[in-house]
Amino acid sequence: MAVPVWSVDPRTGKQREQAGAEATAADVDAAVRAAAAALPALADRSVRSRLLREAAGLLEESAAEVIATADAETALGVPRITGELARTAFQLRAFAGIVDEGTFLDVIIDHPDPAAHPIPRPDLRRYKIPLGVVAVYAASNFPLAFSVPGGDTASALAAGCPVVVKAHPDHPATSVLCADILRRAAVAAGLPADTVVLLHGFEAGVELVKHPLIAAAGFTGSVPGGRALFDAAAARPRPIPFYGELGSLNPVVVTAAAAAERAEQIGTGLAGSFTLGNGQFCTKPGLVLAPAGPDGDRLVGALTGAAQGALPGVLLDSRMRDTFLKGAAARAALPGVTVPVEPGEVPGDPLAVRPGYVEVAARDLAGQDAYEVLLEECFGPLTVVVRYGDDAELGAVLDRLPGNLTATAHLGADEAAEPDGSAVALLARLTALAGRVLVNGWPTGVAVAAAQHHGGPYPATTSTSTSVGGTAIERWLRPVAYQDTPPALLPPELRDSNPTRVPRRVDGIRE
Repeated sequence: MAVPVWSVDPRTGKQREQAGAEATAADVDAAVRAAAAALPALADRSVRSRLLREAAGLLEESAAEVIATADAETALGVPRITGELARTAFQLRAFAGIVDEGTFLDVIIDHPDPAAHPIPRPDLRRYKIPLGVVAVYAASNFPLAFSVPGGDTASALAAGCPVVVKAHPDHPATSVLCADILRRAAVAAGLPADTVVLLHGFEAGVELVKHPLIAAAGFTGSVPGGRALFDAAAARPRPIPFYGELGSLNPVVVTAAAAAERAEQIGTGLAGSFTLGNGQFCTKPGLVLAPAGPDGDRLVGALTGAAQGALPGVLLDSRMRDTFLKGAAARAALPGVTVPVEPGEVPGDPLAVRPGYVEVAARDLAGQDAYEVLLEECFGPLTVVVRYGDDAELGAVLDRLPGNLTATAHLGADEAAEPDGSAVALLARLTALAGRVLVNGWPTGVAVAAAQHHGGPYPATTSTSTSVGGTAIERWLRPVAYQDTPPALLPPELRDSNPTRVPRRVDGIRE
């Protein structure tokens, strides 16, 4: 008997509608095989580009229904989801442009050179081809941009890979709507509808990563869930790449000079960043190293005032709320930890939480294993402020940090202008910890741009790749070289005539 999947309103805790049913192992097998059958039709780059543009247009045409449904399932708010839809449509069109331009194929041609030393060179022609069917695991906190029509799906389709999406249980109805949009876009572009297939259910997600026709997987979620799938992908008879975004503290270092110059501005900005989206951004600053002393006191004073004025909110589901409350209580209970603004329950509202922060001395955090929980992500509106007395205490804390998506330095004006000063060393320390390093800003918000990198050392991600920006397409490709192949048998992109006009490097010269 099919197990129903319900859409739930987190503001009330009540079921909205049945969005589907949990997929069985047979359903997963059928879905993957149907997607695999669509692979040959995606070989034409012009068709892929058309698919992505059709998807963006249909998403915008359906904006009112998609936004209303996503808000009802996530409580993220109409303004937030409206912006996320615009970002998702932009991202789809950006990948269409990448497909049209063709640089991602990385075409390299070396003509034969019998006189090459020390080894004669044959005719070699190299480019990249799609891996095959990609499994995408949707994120809870971004029902559009990191879910069914999000960056993993868009970049996989751009690479020429059909996609099977495992919907997130926090927004199943939104997932159904978006999957229907992508499937209609596929048909409009002349592709099979099963170029994109949607599945529901926890067990379906486990079966999906094990299926022999799945060639790679993309995941955004928790460390335990992502690590379990990563291990399953590696344990297959034929292991596959698993691109997981798991968890991140996103440390912020405020130098003494920065605090002296603009303590109140930094404190207020921090409050706005860690409470944005009710603290449910993967780039939320979860650990802030601020100097001890009067300037640091001014900073935390401004932070306290701004955090106390922040509105309570509803998290994505009750399980996340329970985890947040337990995590906040565990951090507050540590000896030596103070709680200037207590995060926790909201009197009279059994579903909402209020934001807050805890404070600890760097010497305690750096020196005691019992404080390890402070170095773990707490999903929700909570941050940890660490007060350091000198560079040695600061360095001792940085030495304990795991990998992160982002790391931020707030510098004084003179520090930022010195090419050989202490700020250079600080940025080098932060570069070793994260995939994106910011100066005098806040990490929440990830621009969709060619130079963007959204990834970082483990546990931020399970690879060195990015899930945002044009180079995200590289995850779903593999290189292949043809040696001494007759011209008539070569792919068009590798022929000397270059009929598809893709950028290439020929005999070491960029065309």
